[in-house]
Amino acid sequence: MKNLFLSESCKETQLNALNPQSWLQVERGKLFKSSFHSPSSIESLIKVPEPPILPFFKPIDYVEVLAQIHEELESCPLCERSSLYLLQFQVFKGLGEVKLQRRSLRLAWLKTTSVHEKLVFAAWLKYEKRREEPISDLLSSCGKCEREFRLIDIASQPPADKKLKSPEVVEVTGTHVSDTVFFRIGEEKIACDRQKIAALSAPFHAMLNGCFMESNLEVIDLSKNGISATTMRVISEFSQTGSLEGIPPSLLLEILIFSNKFCCERLKDACDGKLASLVSSRQDAVDLMEYALEESSSFLASSCLQVFLRELPDCLNDDRVVKIFSNADQRKRSIMVGPASFSLYCLLSEVAMNQDPRSDITVSFLEQLVESAVTCRQRQLAFHQLGCVRLLRKEYDKAELFFEVAFCEGHVYSVAGLARLSSIKGYKLWSYDKLTSVISSYSPLGWMYQERSLYCEGDKRWEDLNKATELDPTLNYPYMYRAASLMRKQNVQAALAEINRIIGFKLAFECLELRFCFYLALENYQAALCDVQAILTLSPEYRMFEGRVAASQLRTLVREHVENWTTADCWLQLYDRWSSVDDIGSLSVIFQMLESDAAKGVLYFRQSLLLLRLNCPDAAMQSLQLARQHASSEHERLVYEGWILYDTGHCEEGLRKAEESINLKRSFEAYFLKAYALADSSLDPLCFSTVVSLLEDALKCQSDRLRKGQALNNLGSVYVDCGKLDLAADCYINALKIRHTRAHQGLARVHSLRNDRNAAYEEMTKLIEKAHNKASAYEKRSEYCERELTKADLEMVTQLDPLRVYPYRYRAAVLMDSHKEKEAIAELSRAIAFKADLHLLHLRAAFHEHIGDVSGALRDCRAALSVDPNHQEMLELHSRVNSQEP
Repeated sequence: MKNLFLSESCKETQLNALNPQSWLQVERGKLFKSSFHSPSSIESLIKVPEPPILPFFKPIDYVEVLAQIHEELESCPLCERSSLYLLQFQVFKGLGEVKLQRRSLRLAWLKTTSVHEKLVFAAWLKYEKRREEPISDLLSSCGKCEREFRLIDIASQPPADKKLKSPEVVEVTGTHVSDTVFFRIGEEKIACDRQKIAALSAPFHAMLNGCFMESNLEVIDLSKNGISATTMRVISEFSQTGSLEGIPPSLLLEILIFSNKFCCERLKDACDGKLASLVSSRQDAVDLMEYALEESSSFLASSCLQVFLRELPDCLNDDRVVKIFSNADQRKRSIMVGPASFSLYCLLSEVAMNQDPRSDITVSFLEQLVESAVTCRQRQLAFHQLGCVRLLRKEYDKAELFFEVAFCEGHVYSVAGLARLSSIKGYKLWSYDKLTSVISSYSPLGWMYQERSLYCEGDKRWEDLNKATELDPTLNYPYMYRAASLMRKQNVQAALAEINRIIGFKLAFECLELRFCFYLALENYQAALCDVQAILTLSPEYRMFEGRVAASQLRTLVREHVENWTTADCWLQLYDRWSSVDDIGSLSVIFQMLESDAAKGVLYFRQSLLLLRLNCPDAAMQSLQLARQHASSEHERLVYEGWILYDTGHCEEGLRKAEESINLKRSFEAYFLKAYALADSSLDPLCFSTVVSLLEDALKCQSDRLRKGQALNNLGSVYVDCGKLDLAADCYINALKIRHTRAHQGLARVHSLRNDRNAAYEEMTKLIEKAHNKASAYEKRSEYCERELTKADLEMVTQLDPLRVYPYRYRAAVLMDSHKEKEAIAELSRAIAFKADLHLLHLRAAFHEHIGDVSGALRDCRAALSVDPNHQEMLELHSRVNSQEP
């Protein structure tokens, strides 16, 4: 979705500037090379789009907001907790913290107090986990089917505001009227117990026992009340038995309308619940929702809603369903979803934006979201998102109105939308001044300088972009702009170095695409092929050049200019790249190998390992699913199922799959899985010997050197934990002999434990020299040298991967030891500004406590507990600091 939120001015510029047809029309085996060397051709290939205005909740100080949410959760009524967890979810979404988002959603679901909220958040969790549906059979077979995926029996869990009334006890005095009353409907008379019918509602009681004429009649005509004789017989029976069993839906609908007309609450509730239990398909839900909303039947409406939500996103392709959601006024929303209206339209808006943010459906859902917003923060999110969508649709006046409202409500990030719109209208100076005002009024953030850079030129733009990177090194645009500018100046090495800075720690499609264009312009087709194949691994349907060209099509054309590799060549290339810790290069080779007749299960499994290393867990899980589908044997399939279970948090079930596989056939991967899962899950020191035995068994089985190197490395780690340093060193040395480069780190640890820090330092230096991705190696080497060298290594880590938090913590601790408290807190704050990390917040809270800043310490404690509510040390610090608050 992020790629869809590009500014319109940028898109128009790019559509005119870039013409890929000259590339797409290349003849087989030929390429008009000279065109790519001209400045105009390079210019067309490397046009950088303006950064998107993201439709997310992005407060100025997310730590303060998280702390406020945590404080409110401690004291708010139970019914408000889910809404607060939804707000917490939105904060984490704005920060790009996927795992924390899902945890907040799950907490929102767990803390629900109404069936409406339970429906919405269960559906949201199911939507977030939709990529796991192919393995639902596997989870179910282990008794691990997620509870939120199960259907809710609406009738047994009525909405919180619905109170079922017991039958009224009616006292009648001084009457000589018969106990039986006949209701005439057409030519038929239906005999009923007068007092049983009277007990159905106050109107009937007044009619049959009050001062009305009917109270003295034995026959009452109901022919003009829209009810059939058959239905009246059912109502008569219900008045005596309280049951509607076996009644067909058509009659139930009649009864529902009748019960509403005569205020028969007990009859209506029973009918409502019975109809709710009959909704089993989308067609049922569509047909019955109209009745539910018209007759204020919350059971039935909730049951229909559940069907729609469980079919997200597919049901939004059904115009009838969309119409129900889009046309609901406040009364209908209340019937359909009770107090969870904002949560419902948050979910629907997200799904619609993911499908097509420009669609009328997206607009209608966001308009409903605006109407459902109650709190200031809810209005900030709703108006900002609607502004983003209106901007995409080029509805500039409406977009400006919504951004203005969001900004006035306190969502400062919406000023980016106002500035973009002003620039589109030709008022760039106003945009620049507005951003300058924001920068001077608030604690500056990276996005502020990034946005202001769009409205100035030359050195001023470079200064703003450099400041943006300094404040938030995770922003893509500054790297891309600088790299493209350097490329236009023919400074090739500097351009590649700049774009590689961000690709080294963040796998962003647009950055890989830009580097692909660089390589294309330089006619380095092998490198271009590598990048496009990495993109296709992560997103097979990805489209490049503003979505106008399929990446797969470009890959086909590039391959025409690259030498074909045999299967043996591919394995050698994979071995080289894996050994040099070149994860993107390894992904590319595996992508190419999957086109051959090689065993695909093994390759998809290797692919999943690389994707985990690149911090792409969803893509890794998809690769594991493909490995399972393409397994060549039963025992191999069981291994992949074991890894799927292990990676989804079901360790014991994963272990059982490994044992089943071993029982069928002794294999390297089955033993390795069992050893890995056992070592990770057991706290018993005695299990070390079992893990050692399993890894030794694995090494006796057939496998390639890549995997055997990993097993030797793991075995070495187990020996180190057991204090058997000589055996550990042997394992690491043997792993290095087959080029398992990461074993240098294990061997360095052995040297360190033998009190030979110089040897440990040298060992890590060897890893740095060999590894393509070096940040973790520099970080580890910093442990084996003197303070000045340590500081230098950790500065290098921050340059290579600013998301690694240990360097910030180390530098802050050194400053604190030197009694430079403000500088120490500032060092932590610069990382916290773009990364919600428990350890950073914990350390800053401790620093605040140390200098007597109780409010600052309490704020950081609360924010940290939003990141991990069960962290024991954090809980203790929070308790201690909380007791100090005046």
